[in-house]
Amino acid sequence: MAVQSTLRGTAAEEAIAAFLEKYGNLIRTKLRNTTKTTRLLATLALATSIILAGEGSRRWWKRRHAEKEQGRKLVRTNSWLHNKDGSRTIYVPYKDSTSKVVIHSTKPLTFEAHRRLFLNPPRVSGLGDGHVPSAQTKPGLNLAFLHQFLSLMSIMIPRWTSKEAGLLVSHGAFLMLRTYLSLVVARLDGEIVRDLVAGNGRLFLIGLVKWCGLGGFASYTNAMIKFLESKVSIAFRTRLTRYIHDLYLNDNLNYYKLSNLDGGVGQGADQFITQDLTLFCAAAANLYSSLGKPFVDICVFNYQLYRSLGPLALTGLLSNYFLTASILRRLSPPFGKLKAVEGRKEGDFRSLHARLIANAEEVAFYGGAEMEKTFLNKEFKSLKNWMEGIYMLKIRYNILEDFILKYSWSAYGYLLSSLPVFLPAWGGLGGASEQTDYTEKGGRERTRMKDFITNKRLMLSLADAGGRMMYSIKDLSELAGYTSRVYTLISTLHRVHANAYYVRGRENELYSLSDVQGTTQKGFDGVRLENVPIVAPGLWPQGGEELIESLSMIVRRGDHLLISGPNGVGKSAIARVIAGLWPVYRGLVSRPKQNGEDGIMFLPQRPYLSIGTLRDQVIYPDGEADMREKRKTEYDLKRALDAARLGYLPDREGGWDTRKEWKDVLSGGEKQRVGIARLLYHEPQYAFIDEGTSAVSSDVEGLLYETCKEKGITLITISTRASLKKYHTYNLVLGMGERGDEWELQRIGTEREKLQVERELQELRERLAQVEKWKSRHEEIEKELAKVWVEGGDDDLAPPPYIAKEGDEKTEEEPETEDGTLVEVSATLSL
Repeated sequence: MAVQSTLRGTAAEEAIAAFLEKYGNLIRTKLRNTTKTTRLLATLALATSIILAGEGSRRWWKRRHAEKEQGRKLVRTNSWLHNKDGSRTIYVPYKDSTSKVVIHSTKPLTFEAHRRLFLNPPRVSGLGDGHVPSAQTKPGLNLAFLHQFLSLMSIMIPRWTSKEAGLLVSHGAFLMLRTYLSLVVARLDGEIVRDLVAGNGRLFLIGLVKWCGLGGFASYTNAMIKFLESKVSIAFRTRLTRYIHDLYLNDNLNYYKLSNLDGGVGQGADQFITQDLTLFCAAAANLYSSLGKPFVDICVFNYQLYRSLGPLALTGLLSNYFLTASILRRLSPPFGKLKAVEGRKEGDFRSLHARLIANAEEVAFYGGAEMEKTFLNKEFKSLKNWMEGIYMLKIRYNILEDFILKYSWSAYGYLLSSLPVFLPAWGGLGGASEQTDYTEKGGRERTRMKDFITNKRLMLSLADAGGRMMYSIKDLSELAGYTSRVYTLISTLHRVHANAYYVRGRENELYSLSDVQGTTQKGFDGVRLENVPIVAPGLWPQGGEELIESLSMIVRRGDHLLISGPNGVGKSAIARVIAGLWPVYRGLVSRPKQNGEDGIMFLPQRPYLSIGTLRDQVIYPDGEADMREKRKTEYDLKRALDAARLGYLPDREGGWDTRKEWKDVLSGGEKQRVGIARLLYHEPQYAFIDEGTSAVSSDVEGLLYETCKEKGITLITISTRASLKKYHTYNLVLGMGERGDEWELQRIGTEREKLQVERELQELRERLAQVEKWKSRHEEIEKELAKVWVEGGDDDLAPPPYIAKEGDEKTEEEPETEDGTLVEVSATLSL
């Protein structure tokens, strides 16, 4: 028989066992009292819930797996998905899988609502004459900065229910929590010092445990504040970047007009969108904690110090703040303007490097490394000198700032902390405790030590908050510079998008962007120009240069047109006007409504190859999803490449999903034939080809033109090759007249052209008739060259005529052979 164990469980184990026994008995009692029907229904409900949960988990896993596979496929094919609400779903690589991102386009109504903020600012903001961007307004802490920052905030936080608003609320909650923890730490610090002075070991150890626990929670709070600040910065940048991209890249061609027509941001739009935007978002996110948090800290700590030190200390603190702010504000350099100029110089230096990379081959052929180095060093020296000047200003300002905020404020804090000791009547609660009689020996000193440590901790926290407030003046100045540049970019984009060019107080300059009076009609079956001047536009507000005074022509379906003429007369300018790149200053331009399929397509002089796969090069500007929507496959792409004499590319490069730097892989002729393959893929009704086959041999060029015509594409070719006439119906000749501004539209194959061809044939026949005469003369020359005359020799060959005339006129400089004989070799050649 086993011996019964005498071991007893602990009190906790007994409590748990009693709890389980109680509720187990309760459940068993309830089950006995239920009917069989209820038990059966409960069992069925439980089984159904288990089955449905399992099926739901299976479907969720299957859907998740299919989504991952789809993401991998879209990443491999460089494609996306179109959603019903107009948004797009893209997948980006993330770790070993993909991440789903849904991009919503900015609505046109949003642009219209924001236009008044960026193009019609209130006059009280001080933005020049109300025209943005204004060169008269300098970046700084003024009403213009306030208007600019609030305008950008309306983009970064579009509504109170947005993600950005939630992040700011969470960030603010952690900032308030840190302020509360600072108060708790100050009190706990005083208690620990008091217990240490009193020699109370038990309370001292308890205080240390509290300190460590509070420190762990405070560390988590500080880490979350930094994390949320970074999240706010990224959220701000995401909003602004997508807003700018929607305004920058659209059907209005703002990305072209911004640099080539407007010029409000120069050639450095990439600098504004990348570096300046990043710095602005980081500074704006930091402003919430560097300005808002210190302000709350100052209010809370001032109230606590008012209770501890009395009204006299509060008055001294407030007066100290205003005095310090006035001194620093008056002596602070214009950091906003300095940062704005620094950003512009950084952009200029960066654009020079980008220009060198884009034209590296041409520079290498010319051997222009030294000249490019001179340009880069000169620009870098200008940037370096400017930054050194800023650093010199910062040295003087930092000396003053550190002395005031660290040392003078510390001395002033000690002075205020002494008020309860030396002036108890004015010392608040601390003065009241000084006037209390303590029965315990040393109680006054311990209380005084506790209050001093607590007040010291509060003063240090208050000094830190005040220092951050004062430091934020410099941060605000730098933020004003970043705000000015980002606001300038968006306001310029709004001006280009709305075509809002007007000049107040003076007349419009001829052929400037404010003098556009022409009309563009889209939806016309053909290409028509009626009394349209071809003008090379100048940067706003300057006027343009007239190339052709008035051009009128019409191209119907099947009427292939060749535009020819010398360089610089405006051949490519016609394509730019019809494409909408250049404005229609006068007259009427009619063209098909859409680009690409069943519309019009333009092949520029320089072939453009995008980043992505080989498939993307053929279907550009479509994506793989657009290709599928058009019900086209790789077989159709292969046919287009075969027609362009590039059928070997997929096998040579490794398939349609191959990614390479295609502008370096393909030759010049292959790049142009890729453009023809795009033309055959999209199959437009009309196509402008601007020197699109100049690097292709004549025989292949003819085959390409014939293939395009067989596809029903009406060709409008800009070229100087006369051999292309046979593939066109009309010839628009530019550059005629004395000034080269006249033109003539000729039909190819007219009687006039036939007579001109006959004259050319007659000249060729006359030249061919002299071939036999040239042959006999060639034989005579060959015989003369085979003969050599040697002076003093035995040969009976007579000397040449010029030797006989010269006679014995032999100078000392004439070379002689060793035996004194002069060798003369002569021949005459004339045709």
